[in-house]
Amino acid sequence: MFKNNSLKAVSFGEILFDVFGEEKKVGGAPLNLALRTRSFGFSVTMISAVGNDKNGQELKKYIAENRVNIDTIITQQEHETGIVQVNLNERGSATYNIQFPSAWDFIEINADIKKAVWQADIFFFGSLACRNTVSKDTLFELLKSNPDMYKVFDVNLRAPHYTIELLKELMDISDFIKFNDDEILEIASALGLQSDSLEENILFIAENTHTKAICVTRGKHGSILLWEGAFYYHEGFVVKVVDTVGAGDSYLAALIAKLISDKQPQKALDFASAIGAVVASRPGANPEIESSEIEKLMES
Repeated sequence: MFKNNSLKAVSFGEILFDVFGEEKKVGGAPLNLALRTRSFGFSVTMISAVGNDKNGQELKKYIAENRVNIDTIITQQEHETGIVQVNLNERGSATYNIQFPSAWDFIEINADIKKAVWQADIFFFGSLACRNTVSKDTLFELLKSNPDMYKVFDVNLRAPHYTIELLKELMDISDFIKFNDDEILEIASALGLQSDSLEENILFIAENTHTKAICVTRGKHGSILLWEGAFYYHEGFVVKVVDTVGAGDSYLAALIAKLISDKQPQKALDFASAIGAVVASRPGANPEIESSEIEKLMES
């Protein structure tokens, strides 16, 4: 499926349980990225923290069973494992109530974490992990510690846990930025651009952050990718949406895996769109996906 899956990826940030009514499912955008990337056969390490509690034990067990390295998941004594209450509307779109503080707000550097980042080819991170100073400071230190790794910023805005100043700092240090359409319009507007054109917004962000690769997802309308000075498009696949939780994470994991491994942007965009669509058609953030399903959808 990939020309080079010997690449090593690291994902930094929140790991938690998404709670849907009486049911809980493993979640957190960075963890979803890690799990999906590992499912493609890449070596993946998760950097995070859990509490010294049952939920933390369950999370680490689940992650290890899915062959993601957990040596860099800290057990925090003073704070509980993260919980998010998820509410779905009639279209399957989600809103979130994110517990604060949680163990993943207190990720501190240790020798295992330093080693994993130094060996990494790809580093995934988002904005939510910066809502507390401890994890924020750790993230910035790690981002600067290995100049050779490819830094992928999944913007993933969760109000009120961000500022435009923070987002600008994170974008400036990134090699690749992924937005949804609402996010890029909000951020570009705050930075001074007043335009409804996604292409204009993408070029504006690229120029102002010196980031050469940017992707914007548009829900059922597909996505746009800026890669090496050219735009690539996908109109999206039509599926019956069960819930959108984790669909964007799997999309990004697939896109980066294909881009970095195969260097074929249009094929990467097509593949990622199929992966995201299949995840949206299933309950939860991390459903199992057979390669035959993706091939069938792409052929259609």
